[in-house]
Amino acid sequence: MNIFALEVWDDEGKKCTFYTVRWEDAADNETDKFFNKYDAILELKLATQQLLSFVLDSVGDDHGAVDALFNRPENEVTGLPNTGKVKIQQLLFAYPNFPLRLYALRVNNRNDIVVLFNGGIKSAWTNQESKDIHFKWIEACRFAKRIEEALRDGEIIIDGDNRRMLSAANDGEILL
Repeated sequence: MNIFALEVWDDEGKKCTFYTVRWEDAADNETDKFFNKYDAILELKLATQQLLSFVLDSVGDDHGAVDALFNRPENEVTGLPNTGKVKIQQLLFAYPNFPLRLYALRVNNRNDIVVLFNGGIKSAWTNQESKDIHFKWIEACRFAKRIEEALRDGEIIIDGDNRRMLSAANDGEILL
């Protein structure tokens, strides 16, 4: 796998800090690529905005990356939004036949650090059959494996008090 940077995508939520990945020579990170691409498609604009609200508001501000909202495991990553009907407090989270998938990795067991990747249109029952997302899913799984390996090996450390991931080399940038 080529070199990629792990960088903060959004850290303004009350419950969760979001990271993303950026290929070493890319202008945009993978999560921005996803939201920019699908927000520009008229038929997917509403779904894109709903997914962005789910991430920033429901996960970032209200609940964190709790199991109920991350209940679509897809190998090393989780597909967002959640599957089925999920009730948290008085809110019902249900996304039947939702056309998009955004892939994510919950980093710690406190549910307050999540890495968002890319995704696409869910056009078939499985990721393998869905042409638009198959390679984005595989790529997300590879990113996730490398990040988890770096956490295990101590290349990345977690500052739980500040909901941050830091380079063990303490050089500010996390390159993997």
